[in-house]
Amino acid sequence: MKINPFKPNTTSYHDWEVLKDLKWHCTKCELKSGQAKTWQVWRQNGIQLDTDEKGNFYKRIYCSKCDMKTIHRKLKSLEILEDTNARSGISPYLARKVKQVYKNQEAMLLREMPPRELEVDHKFPQVRWCKDEQENKITMSEEEIKSKFILLTRSNNLLKSRYCERCVKTGKRGHFPGIYFWYDGDENWRGENECDENGCVGCFWYDPYIWREELNKLINNL
Repeated sequence: MKINPFKPNTTSYHDWEVLKDLKWHCTKCELKSGQAKTWQVWRQNGIQLDTDEKGNFYKRIYCSKCDMKTIHRKLKSLEILEDTNARSGISPYLARKVKQVYKNQEAMLLREMPPRELEVDHKFPQVRWCKDEQENKITMSEEEIKSKFILLTRSNNLLKSRYCERCVKTGKRGHFPGIYFWYDGDENWRGENECDENGCVGCFWYDPYIWREELNKLINNL
């Protein structure tokens, strides 16, 4: 049996102890890590999570204790990969380039921030990925960068993760706090499957820049 890789008395330590039997476990009543971001970090550190039939790193199945269908997680193996590109496919060089392209501007509130306080985030949330992407080329053009990434502070990145995770669970898309506007579609996620990026188009958290442009067009035409 592999040694638990996490520090004792932490949430992840508890969840590893539950999952080490390599069976599906309910995230609602058995596991303590409720945010999808936590499981992304596990994968980023080489921990192998099992997938459902569609390739999602979770499975919706009936939980007898909750008496409803809930999201379950399962370890595929206790072996931890030492060489993994699961983190995000973003090299330190490319991260610097993305920050230069955006002139260190944080996407949510359009503030210029110190580079160290900004995180490069995918517009299409990782919680909807069916598979890990390959490492992005450092030769990406400015257009390619803006089509794929935005910059967020740690707190706003976590806020985006919460909205995206809720969207996966409920089918209701996120919004800028207090402003219920989607520049394409409405609050209902309309992807053909859970991994369809087109379902995110129109949401503030997918592209804050286009969202503002379209909202301003609407206001100016009133």
